[in-house]
Amino acid sequence: MQTTFPQLLLNHSAQRAAEPAMREKEYGIWQAMSWADLGTLVEHLACGLHQAGLRRGEHMVVIGANRPRLYATMLAVQSIGAIPVPLYQDAAAPECVFPINNAEVRFAFAEDQEQVDKLLEIREQCPQLCNLYFDDPRGLRNYDEPGLAPLDDLLAAGKAFAALHPGFFKAEVNQAKPDDVAAMFFTSGTTGNPKGVVHTHNSLLNRAKAGADFDKLTHAEEVLPICRRPGSGKTFSATHNGWPAATW
Repeated sequence: MQTTFPQLLLNHSAQRAAEPAMREKEYGIWQAMSWADLGTLVEHLACGLHQAGLRRGEHMVVIGANRPRLYATMLAVQSIGAIPVPLYQDAAAPECVFPINNAEVRFAFAEDQEQVDKLLEIREQCPQLCNLYFDDPRGLRNYDEPGLAPLDDLLAAGKAFAALHPGFFKAEVNQAKPDDVAAMFFTSGTTGNPKGVVHTHNSLLNRAKAGADFDKLTHAEEVLPICRRPGSGKTFSATHNGWPAATW
């Protein structure tokens, strides 16, 4: 597995473009996203983030429930050489201050109003946090905060950038090495300040492959980790078709 997550995405979107990469159950109906669609979504997000100013080696906070566009954002961040920092979705606002400042985070993805409110509450303590994107717009219509924008706006800007620079995304993805940092995970900090734990693409994919080999998973398997948010009417699951299950 001497590769990276975005490189695996490119391979899957080329080799099995029409096959489902993820499915999200919304009000009883499974909605499938193909590998090709996921690749396009990640490309547009990556281009949008680059155009907005996120650069290689920087960190971006991702906070929310187990949703397809959350994972797509993490892949987009990795695609341009930046580092996603997922935070606990049920963490109180003050608990987010140390990770954001410690990693010098300027960009954040927040799933919904709950997570947006959390980040806005601590913004004065995190003055460098300048770009905040949200996925679910419910309750956010009348918010007027500097740097706050829907993810759809970022996607639209990224789509336009990709059309003008068709080779940008693949060139960025191909710069990555297996030993580059793939993500930073902060501990809960129960005995002091949280500690940032760094994982490379290789360290995560190596253990994922070991798990897939142990369970004899093949490209024909559908692995369905279920996560339901109370009251949302949505259930998320992912089909892997060759991407080891533990890598999600």
